[in-house]
Amino acid sequence: MPSAVPLPRRDDALMAAGGLLGGLLLWHFDLRTTVPHGADPGLLPLAPLAVMCGAVLLRRTGRPWTLLVAVGALVADQLIGSLLATVLMFTDVVYASVLYGRPAMARRVPALSTVATVGVTLSALAARPEPESLLVGVVCALITVVPAWSGLTVREHRETARAERLRAEQTALLSEMDRREAVAAERGRMARELHDLVANRLSAIALHSTAALSLGDRESAGESLRVIRENSVQGLAEMRGLIGLLRTGEGEDAGLLAAPRLDGLGALLEQTRANGAGTGLEFVLEDTRTPGPRLPAPVEMAAYRIVQESLTNTLKHASPGTVTVTLALEDGGPLTVEVRSPCAGGGRPLAPGAGAGLVGMEERVALLGGTFEAGPVDGPAGTGAAPDTEERTGTGPGRARTWQVRAALPADVRGA
Repeated sequence: MPSAVPLPRRDDALMAAGGLLGGLLLWHFDLRTTVPHGADPGLLPLAPLAVMCGAVLLRRTGRPWTLLVAVGALVADQLIGSLLATVLMFTDVVYASVLYGRPAMARRVPALSTVATVGVTLSALAARPEPESLLVGVVCALITVVPAWSGLTVREHRETARAERLRAEQTALLSEMDRREAVAAERGRMARELHDLVANRLSAIALHSTAALSLGDRESAGESLRVIRENSVQGLAEMRGLIGLLRTGEGEDAGLLAAPRLDGLGALLEQTRANGAGTGLEFVLEDTRTPGPRLPAPVEMAAYRIVQESLTNTLKHASPGTVTVTLALEDGGPLTVEVRSPCAGGGRPLAPGAGAGLVGMEERVALLGGTFEAGPVDGPAGTGAAPDTEERTGTGPGRARTWQVRAALPADVRGA
């Protein structure tokens, strides 16, 4: 069980020992600052000296009783025959009581020492109305007011330094949290960009390589191989540009990574038609936007990537039929992007997927403050399969549905 009073520190013990030794020398040579009337006090001045040494040993406890004991020892010292060592140690006790005491004690001791000094000065003037009586007040101020206010000043400086250190630690912690969030956000952005850049190419490669292996017609197999080579070369170039941009922020092929705009949707659909040749899919673009100023780049880029990923999923999952891409924008309203493709339960995807496409689309829309939804709805029938249709809706083989991806993007967003 810990002690109620902490053990004295080495510095405090040295101060008490030094004060005791000095007081003994002063007493031995009869060097007292005040001499009482009457007989020689003998060993009595050593009693207040010993008590004051004990108060110095406990100076860091900051307890009120330590200061009260020191005040009693000082009064006794003045009445018996004062030793300078006792007075000097009292000043240190006053200083330590303010520095190490509780906040209430730190506030009260300087005020009480000032009041006591004024009271002692007035009493001295009343007892002996001469200018020399003011020296009593000066001495009292030197042993009470000065150490008390010095301790308060040092305490305030320490508290200020402690608060600044705490603020610096909190700032460093917040900076580290911001850095981690920025790194996580950048990783997410790079993952989305990497997925959107190469997923379409690799899906086309997977589709046509599967077709080439199953076809006996050399002409059809050659066409599939041509599409595979074209997508492989283009995908490799996009990857090279992305890697160069990530390494240096520049690169010979960095232009390939320029933010896509909605003007490129026509070319994207043409490429998808070529990649989906032989799948029985038709692709239609319906742009019902009213004429107006060009949309911010983050909005157009998000819309383009959503259409791109939806078309990639269509090549892997949709059954034969018509895939419709619709863009709508009214004055003051959001940009609406909708991709509808035929699907039916019971089949397997034509190319493997990691399931990150829908997550990436939803993240893009959330960053812009829009709304996103994807799932099966009633619509034209097909004969193939849609992503997780049977699991999500309970539809069995032969029950036709339409898979819809729909996003509403605020048209006034200026940054992502």
